Amino acid sequence: MKTYLLSILVLAAAFAACAPPSDSGADAQTFLDDYQGRFVELYAEAQEAEWASNTEIREGDDTNRKRTEAAAAALADFTGSTEVIEKTRALLEHRDQLTDLQVRQLDAILYRAANYPQTVPEVVERRIAAEALQVEKLYGFDFQIDGESVTANQIDRQLRESDDLGERKVVWEASKDVGKGLKQGLADLVELRNAAVQSLGYGDYFEYQVSEYGMSVDEMMELNESFIRDIWPLYRELHTWTRYHLAERYGADVPGLLPAHWLPNRWGQDWAAMITVEGLDLDAALADKTAEWTVREAEQFYVSLGFDSLPQVFWDKSSLYPLPADADYKKNNHASAWHMNLADDVRSLMSVEPNAQWWTTTHHELGHIYYYMSYTRPEVPPLLRRGANRGFHEAVGTLLGTASTQKPFLAAKGLIDEGVETDEIRTLLKEALDFVVFLPFSSGTMTHFERDLYAGLPIDEYNRRWWHYVRGYQGIEPPSERGEEYCDAASKTHINDDPAQYYDYAISHVILHQMHAHIAGEILGQDPHHTNYLGSAETGAFLEGFLKLGATRDWRQVMRDHLGADLSAASLLAYFEPLTEYLEQQNAGREHTLPETPTLTTAI
Repeated sequence: MKTYLLSILVLAAAFAACAPPSDSGADAQTFLDDYQGRFVELYAEAQEAEWASNTEIREGDDTNRKRTEAAAAALADFTGSTEVIEKTRALLEHRDQLTDLQVRQLDAILYRAANYPQTVPEVVERRIAAEALQVEKLYGFDFQIDGESVTANQIDRQLRESDDLGERKVVWEASKDVGKGLKQGLADLVELRNAAVQSLGYGDYFEYQVSEYGMSVDEMMELNESFIRDIWPLYRELHTWTRYHLAERYGADVPGLLPAHWLPNRWGQDWAAMITVEGLDLDAALADKTAEWTVREAEQFYVSLGFDSLPQVFWDKSSLYPLPADADYKKNNHASAWHMNLADDVRSLMSVEPNAQWWTTTHHELGHIYYYMSYTRPEVPPLLRRGANRGFHEAVGTLLGTASTQKPFLAAKGLIDEGVETDEIRTLLKEALDFVVFLPFSSGTMTHFERDLYAGLPIDEYNRRWWHYVRGYQGIEPPSERGEEYCDAASKTHINDDPAQYYDYAISHVILHQMHAHIAGEILGQDPHHTNYLGSAETGAFLEGFLKLGATRDWRQVMRDHLGADLSAASLLAYFEPLTEYLEQQNAGREHTLPETPTLTTAI
């Protein structure tokens, strides 16, 4: 591989040495073409190894982990080589003589190089090994309740359904046990990730990840804090309503803060499952369906918008369903979409069951798949086959996942009766318990904790700082004190294997509401609370218009061109405006335990 790389660089250097300045574009294109060919090959090999590590985890067998380490090391050795860094920097010195597409690709090469730079090879080698080991521990963990192994799906189901507070506490605590064995590994990864990117001038790994948006850390933190400020009055009402609602459900005193084990989600990031909407019982509607039917129906939704059917490789190579009970291995239980070779091989890793949660998740994950398929075209170089920004991918997935749950859509699918009467305020409340509740977790707890983590938070303060933010931003507290023997933050998979970019999800929630407002108002002419995207070719064309661009345009300009606005929470707030008066009436005379304005911004 190094010989191949050397030949690329010698050729590129020869162009640079003998060509006049006006030929910088040709020099850059020669380098890009050669780099791209080898990059795609190594990227695909690394993806295949990572896929195996996520879909076949065998206790005591480190074969997949070693393969993943070797493939990741080969990719890092190529993308982060000193020669690549130096050549890319040299070409960018003449950026005024290059096309915008060339500059974007070179910037992408330099950004990728900083993640695993061979200027510090010993750091990269240790980091790759540490990350592979952390993933193996994370997804190979044996969750247990009363000495019996349970799956993540079983834990989630009990937290959604059980009314026994004693049982809920046991289940919630079991869900956090995984963090204890990940704490030291997380601390090691923080040190290694920081050391890698600092060698190319970044302050820390959080700054590195933020820089891909073209923003500073301060700008990103201010953006996220603005989201929280904007939705805080509504979140405060939701928090108060939920305290009283759950106290009644469990026959308990109204708490000051929400006990974590009272909520239907392990991290308190989504409370929607604690209420149902009469006439919209999707779990009941799907009870007689199969998991495969669920995925096929999601595919048909996208086809109805004008997209192609999923390629056969998706069906042949994806891991879509739970493992059999007698399987002698485990797999990653977190849903994800994969673009294996940046071309035609697209896959999804899920554990689909025919229920409301997986109905939405399946539509969401296929949103990622169709994004991959849309920008896999000759005019989008492989190096730019990604979203306009990282939040766009999540925005598209969540937008289509959410559209699949609106009443007119479900009626068109035959999952509910078209004339069924539903409580519209309760429907909006359920949605707010998802979208609004999510922002204090994503923009608040996760983003602030990871900023502190990479800025130098000591390992003996991990759990204390985590709960500092959970209490302050989410108004949630643990059922009992959680000392530093725990690492509850590490129970969130992203902290380990998708680090320092959880604000992507917050940004995506804001973008998706802007997209939805545009589709409802400008294309469908429908109330945004009652839309049916099904069969709308114009909606499909609108989505395809920016999906196909990949990262060939600045994300801010993409928003202005396709949505006519900059990033703003205004559409999200407008969507939930009818709920505010209802909650104020419900909460009249009740104690609000959250402050009127959020003020928690602790940093190292």
